[in-house]
Amino acid sequence: YQQPMSEISPEISPFISGLSMSEANKDLLEKYRKEVALRRKYHEQLVELKGNIRVLCRVKPVLKEDQHEEGQSVVVTTDPNNESALSVLKGQGRSHNFELDRVFHPQATQEEVFQEIEPLVTSCIDGYHVCIFAYGQTGSGKTHTMEGSTENPGINQRALKHLFSEIEDRKDMWTYTVTVSSVEIYNEVLRDLLSKDGEKLDIKINPDGTGQLHVPGLRLIEVKSFQHIKKLLAQARRNRITFGTQMNQHSSRSHALLMITVLGTDLASGAKTTGKLNLVDLAGSERVWKSGAEGERLKEAQNINRSLLALGDVIQALRGKEKHIPFRNSRLTYLLQDSLGKGNKTAMVVQVSALESNVGETMCSLKFAERVCKVELGPAARKIQRGGGSHQCD
Repeated sequence: YQQPMSEISPEISPFISGLSMSEANKDLLEKYRKEVALRRKYHEQLVELKGNIRVLCRVKPVLKEDQHEEGQSVVVTTDPNNESALSVLKGQGRSHNFELDRVFHPQATQEEVFQEIEPLVTSCIDGYHVCIFAYGQTGSGKTHTMEGSTENPGINQRALKHLFSEIEDRKDMWTYTVTVSSVEIYNEVLRDLLSKDGEKLDIKINPDGTGQLHVPGLRLIEVKSFQHIKKLLAQARRNRITFGTQMNQHSSRSHALLMITVLGTDLASGAKTTGKLNLVDLAGSERVWKSGAEGERLKEAQNINRSLLALGDVIQALRGKEKHIPFRNSRLTYLLQDSLGKGNKTAMVVQVSALESNVGETMCSLKFAERVCKVELGPAARKIQRGGGSHQCD
């Protein structure tokens, strides 16, 4: 549908804002609107078929500096004939096979990974709540996948570029307001990464009577372009807490969350949508004895592991369709409550090392991925408001 829509869009644009239309023009506009609605319907059906919670695995390539150390043989292999499978050699000839939604081999590009994520970004513009996580041990490449570099950007920048591209394509039909906030959770303390002093924050029930959560004092910045948002990303990156451990000299010691809210208004009907996109670079999971953590670093590692365990408990409760979901067991799950539960869309990119020296952490990460893979969030619910009321449309 993309090609015919792009071809007829220039013909329609002059008439959309006009006060008077001929019957022919009205008919043309109506057909265009139906095409847009049909594209959205098929897009959502595609996402539903893939599943509203997707678990992807990316195997980190072996770097040159790793090849000269003991215990650096490769024990993780991918299957060239099955893009959902990988195998871990555990020793004595025994191997463990894993089946996930998609497995990226070590040579996979940033663009290949983003192609799997892109439909979820589009869903956010359509009024859905979306969470995209990077999970894995310290040094497995999570921050590279989420942030990337200036020359080779990761999911965050590619997602935001796609978001503004979609908004530009729809400008004749919809108007959008995009706001951004960025926080880190360090030792269970919430900090604003876009404020000068890194103010400590708390999570409260919104006093507006909706029952939704909000963070008083959190800086929300309206952004008009991709270039504007790139500057904010750089600021948040500079303010994030990192320290060295034996496993990674620049280990991210906090969970970093980039939260984008997209408010849309249909120019024809006045209907309003609210979409949220949460891009989450989780702190590295690690076994304390192996990380060499002591004192303050030990406290950090314990808090990181505790919050990751809480995330696992939430996912386990969702899988079991339990009445009580323990969102409040950590700041991470509590903050993401409105985007993690039933009716929302989630993608988790599990990063693993292929090296023998990290086989214990790799097995833990992949077993966690298997747990997530079995969760069903049910049909996604679009957050749309028509007239005076707010509705969730399945």
